[in-house]
Amino acid sequence: MDDHSFARFAADATGIRLLQVRSRITGASPALLGMAGDRAAQVLLARLLREHRPGDAVLSEEAPDDPARLHADRVWIIDPLDGTREFGEPPRDDWAVHVALWEKNRLTAGAIALPARALVLSTGEHPPAPPTRAGPVKMLVSRTRPPPFAEQLADILGARVVRQGSAGAKTADVLLGAAGLYLQAGGQHEWDSAAPAAVAQARGFHTSRLDGSPLTYNHPDPLLPDLLICRTELASRVLTACALINYQCL
Repeated sequence: MDDHSFARFAADATGIRLLQVRSRITGASPALLGMAGDRAAQVLLARLLREHRPGDAVLSEEAPDDPARLHADRVWIIDPLDGTREFGEPPRDDWAVHVALWEKNRLTAGAIALPARALVLSTGEHPPAPPTRAGPVKMLVSRTRPPPFAEQLADILGARVVRQGSAGAKTADVLLGAAGLYLQAGGQHEWDSAAPAAVAQARGFHTSRLDGSPLTYNHPDPLLPDLLICRTELASRVLTACALINYQCL
């Protein structure tokens, strides 16, 4: 299967495993359930990569970093369970599986699985952007680490701030038309945004840092603290507003 199909297959299979973990482990604390999900997802996704893409390097949130990836032509950047906290709080559905391929200095394939929503979005699909919704723009931010300037930015944009878990879940809501933009400042790494950015780019949405510079991957330090994913017609307004309020990435 090609890389787009593999990313979708791997993300979907890992999501199914996570649903099994969630249904099997009952009565556990959110922390213990989240740990079980992280572990099971990493084991399966790592095995699928070894079986189907044995020559490629991997950067994962849940595995030790191998510096050999810095010299590799193809690197899979994965977050086996994005939104561990939300996974540990059934019946929340704002958690995801991220699978992305970085190749020759750019993202070339990826998928976001949202198992609790029975949904997978991948770079192999290119549906048109949904129509703009009437009313104030919904601006999605982190449930636990919202940008300190979120409300100020929302006032400038005439937007409504909504806190939500998982970068993948927030990105999916933007791509499907449930929100206008997703903005993050602080606390993220490459595995948090690689798959969301890959899928958003494939669908023609805007992706960038908050200063407008491109998102880049496979660096020695995988910290990538801020990003913007939004409808293209909103990008200039949002970036200008960010510059006006002199945002800080904490």
